[in-house]
Amino acid sequence: MAAAHIEQINSLQNSLVKSIRKAIARGSHTEDGLVLAEGFHLLEEAGRSAEVEVIVATAAAMSKASKVAKRLVEVPDWLFQELAGTEAPQGIMSLVRLPTWDPATVWAANALVLVLDGVQDPGNAGTMLRAAEAFGATGVLALKGTVDLANPKVVRASAGSLFRIPTLRGTPDDIKAPAFASAGDAAAAAQTLDWRGPCAIIVGSEGHGVSPPLRKISKGVRIPTQGVESLNAGVAAAVLLYEVSRQRGA
Repeated sequence: MAAAHIEQINSLQNSLVKSIRKAIARGSHTEDGLVLAEGFHLLEEAGRSAEVEVIVATAAAMSKASKVAKRLVEVPDWLFQELAGTEAPQGIMSLVRLPTWDPATVWAANALVLVLDGVQDPGNAGTMLRAAEAFGATGVLALKGTVDLANPKVVRASAGSLFRIPTLRGTPDDIKAPAFASAGDAAAAAQTLDWRGPCAIIVGSEGHGVSPPLRKISKGVRIPTQGVESLNAGVAAAVLLYEVSRQRGA
């Protein structure tokens, strides 16, 4: 089989380079709807679970990469440094098209949906995506005020889960199962509730928690702790999802 053609780009004014830089600055996907995934691990994860449209890499990194993309682009080291969003870049990034998810599939049967209500920290959001996949969630719903799940920092923190866990963006009206809001002052402890039926777990912003309107339409649930008043949003989501998974025998 003939070797794949590798383009050479050497200018910051190139349209692809400008598109990548704009997406990183916005903390979003490119204008073509592609998600940026930096590093060899995320390239491997994307290759297994999504469609890799473009690989951009230095010569050294390209020689080690799996050529799974439709388009291969080689750039000099100095240019990749301009593009990189990590402190110790590996010299490679992929532009990935995520699957299109059907809301009916997310909410079907015994749904377990994690709802992000104004979660703004990309690290927390990525951790929550990872936990959702780990504990068998059927999907993740991001509400208004939540960081863009295509943010490169979210992609890194999810460690590849973004490519597999169904994600939706919507409003509280899109919640199609009994809802439970994580709240430190709730009367019911997580382990005392029956999680075996369909449910939506709502985790709020780092500073304000679940918003009052959503608390009104959901049942509060707390995670018993000792010595601390509250948990990081990502940790809280993981604990609640684990309890659901445990009760369901997963």
